[in-house]
Amino acid sequence: MSTSHGVDGDPPLLSMRGIVKLFPGVRALDGVDLEVRAGEVHCLLGQNGAGKSTLIKTLAGAHQPDAGRILWRGEPATLASPIAALRLGIATMYQELDLIGSLSVAENVFLGHERSRYGFTRPAVARAQARGLLARLGHPEIPAETEVGRLSAAGQQLVSMARALAHDAQLIVMDEPTAALASDEVDNLFRIVEELTESGVAVVYISHRLEEIRRVGHRVTVLKDGRTVASNLDARGTSTADLVDLMAGRRVEIAFEAARSATVEFGPEVLRVGGLSRIGEFADVSFSVHAGEIVGIAGLVGAGRSEILETIFGARKPHAGTVSVNGKKLRAGSVASAVRAGVGLAPEERKSQALLLDMSVAHNVTLASLHAYSSAGFTRRGKELHDSVSTLERLDLRPADPRRIIRTLSGGNQQKAVVAKWLVHGCRVLLLDEPTRGVDVGARADLYQLIHELAANGVAIVLVSSEVPEVLGLSDRVLVLRDGEVLAEGPAAELSEADVLDMVMEGSAA
Repeated sequence: MSTSHGVDGDPPLLSMRGIVKLFPGVRALDGVDLEVRAGEVHCLLGQNGAGKSTLIKTLAGAHQPDAGRILWRGEPATLASPIAALRLGIATMYQELDLIGSLSVAENVFLGHERSRYGFTRPAVARAQARGLLARLGHPEIPAETEVGRLSAAGQQLVSMARALAHDAQLIVMDEPTAALASDEVDNLFRIVEELTESGVAVVYISHRLEEIRRVGHRVTVLKDGRTVASNLDARGTSTADLVDLMAGRRVEIAFEAARSATVEFGPEVLRVGGLSRIGEFADVSFSVHAGEIVGIAGLVGAGRSEILETIFGARKPHAGTVSVNGKKLRAGSVASAVRAGVGLAPEERKSQALLLDMSVAHNVTLASLHAYSSAGFTRRGKELHDSVSTLERLDLRPADPRRIIRTLSGGNQQKAVVAKWLVHGCRVLLLDEPTRGVDVGARADLYQLIHELAANGVAIVLVSSEVPEVLGLSDRVLVLRDGEVLAEGPAAELSEADVLDMVMEGSAA
């Protein structure tokens, strides 16, 4: 990627100086500085809770700063609303995509600035222009007239990118843009980013994947506890250890926990999946998991990984095959049957599928066990709080305040709360779908330790992750999946990242 950006002597495209943002009881931003030049990829790093989301929402006009100045091309700017930010030339792609599932691709791309003439909308023009934008993104096959809700997570991410391009933005904020993308789609995204920066567009890029920062970035700003702790760092020249230390304020071990001894004996078989199939998604999937064992599923986005977990959990009904826990078959397509048998699922989209964001941590943690916390139709608040506190402390959730609204927690702590829900329920089988998606490096280390502790306590775990090193580093045994078919199964210690990538990309078993 070209490293030239900006013009000497020109004012920065964007300057945010001394930005302060207060919420009740929280100083989310405490004097943040950020400077972005035209034609550069400026990477914004920080742990969950460091202030990144608040800062980009301020930049997008969704939040108003309580103090500080924003300059656009050297002139004071007021971003009074998201529309004002868009009109200025700032487009934001959030990690949690803000698309409307019931509207078409074209309608989402031009939402708020519809194609019209003489007061009448022009759907055909919108569809044609949406097709052009999707072709520019390398995906002309996505139908402009289809409902966004019918697309995969990767397809929806591409629609969000097309919408940003439709505004002819001069600065595009990308928040974890590769989280739902397969490796070839990541390459395509980086190609688009390079084209944008070469044409003078600036990109603020947020990712927890430091290898992406090296590949795509020019400069780096690091936030911690709502403050800028480093700025103008060389994205390629600054060591990983230095970046991690700045984010955490301490030395963090970013490697996986050392693998357990190969002589560890697992308990009896807990989960058995036999010949499980769903037409168009996956076929004839069979495997078992013993107590204390971690089985990983590796494969590209769209290979059927999440669909397998959801079918085991009963959220999807199989067209063939069975799921058994402790030798007893579960009722197909029944979440209630799975939960009663002790199966828990931490889904990929935790905010929309696993949490009640405006409820307390305690209520979320006891959500799967309401029968144990109610009497005569009333919730036993004391028991709910007591059990929540003990579980939160066990998971080192910070702060371990069961009364706190879960929306206010960082991504890593929200993920811990999802796991806590199933610990309170006493699950025997835990299905983890992208457990570290959108989680900072420090919280990742905590989650890795937690997963190993759960296995050591006899929980049978099935793990899905888009990051092959994560699957191999955490799992005892790995299934390699491609286009809904299991290509290989074997001990994680006998597979390399190159082996797995070769299988999922080429389709040939090692």
